[in-house]
Amino acid sequence: MLPGTIFEHDCSTRTKLRCEWRNDCPTTGDLQIALWRLESVGLYEPVKILLLQLKRIGDLILTTPAIAALRQSFPQAQLTLVVSQESADLLPAISNVDRILIARRNLRDLALFSSVATRRFDYCIDFTRNDRSASLALLSRARRRVVSYRVREQSKTRGHAYTDFVRVRMRDMHTIDYNLALLEPLRASHAPTAPRLDLPQIAYEKADALRHSWKLMRPYIILHPGSARQEKLWEPGRWADVIDYFDQNNGFDFVLTSGPSRDEQTHIAAIKNKAQQRITDLSGKTDLLTLAALISGARLLVTVDSAPVHLAGATCTPQVILFGPTNPFHWRPRESQAVILQGKSATPVTEFSPVQPRVPMSQISTEAVIGAMDSLLATHLATEPS
Repeated sequence: MLPGTIFEHDCSTRTKLRCEWRNDCPTTGDLQIALWRLESVGLYEPVKILLLQLKRIGDLILTTPAIAALRQSFPQAQLTLVVSQESADLLPAISNVDRILIARRNLRDLALFSSVATRRFDYCIDFTRNDRSASLALLSRARRRVVSYRVREQSKTRGHAYTDFVRVRMRDMHTIDYNLALLEPLRASHAPTAPRLDLPQIAYEKADALRHSWKLMRPYIILHPGSARQEKLWEPGRWADVIDYFDQNNGFDFVLTSGPSRDEQTHIAAIKNKAQQRITDLSGKTDLLTLAALISGARLLVTVDSAPVHLAGATCTPQVILFGPTNPFHWRPRESQAVILQGKSATPVTEFSPVQPRVPMSQISTEAVIGAMDSLLATHLATEPS
């Protein structure tokens, strides 16, 4: 069998091709989609699947298990991924796709629309659920255009862009599970659910160069306090207290990272002004892949709910995550060591619910963060070879 080979077939006729139906393949209707064995050579086309993920960096990382599941189920399929401009820097680390297109929200998208419209896709999976992705799904003219049923409930007009509506809601599931559930019409087998990034060698080389230039010779801990959303920020004085505690009690270098935006840089400056101990400030000095490589080499990451959470999850770096207005039920790492802090509790969150009130970041205490860090660092030391 040539796995991943899909044909449109009229089951009332049998010609030179012998149909080998999968056991779980639907058997109703004149036109069916199935896997075929060819009795003559070179008469097949691999299935073409369009994947629409136009959200942010974290969303793209949490889509990688679904991409891996498609590749595992259809090894010879042609997978085309459309991503947002905001996620473009991550693309060299995304594997299992054959072609990537970038939605830039300007006139250059005319080329994107043309490419999608002329590729003759068999399937389109929309992970995004907005007007732009609906337009691309419709343009694709794929015979099966898949999305959550909630799209049709929220907008009948947008619903006309799709043919298949999967009975799943984002609010009810972890984001990875939601993305995998959208593959149900393809009957794709589920690969391991851990997110995956294949960082290029140049990213590790840049990270090593930064460590040497900043003389980071000891094991290091990364603090990523920044976020584009002000309500996700933790108080600068508390970050400073964490830095001062660990500088006095442990042999680690501390590294600050963040994005280059003015608001994030202001937040970083406030932390540095309050901290009494030395700290290496790499905020705004790394591209996304170099940051991922730095995180992969860190002893620990401490961060608010932002993209580094998912970079650490994909590189198996232990982390302490401070959640406030967002719900860890949907976004927490599940395959790597992660301690979740939220609200006034002095102990980590271990039970999660799809419906949860927004909690101010100010409720998270310095003591809770230090305790979580101590716990993860002790676990790491206990597992190190003597």
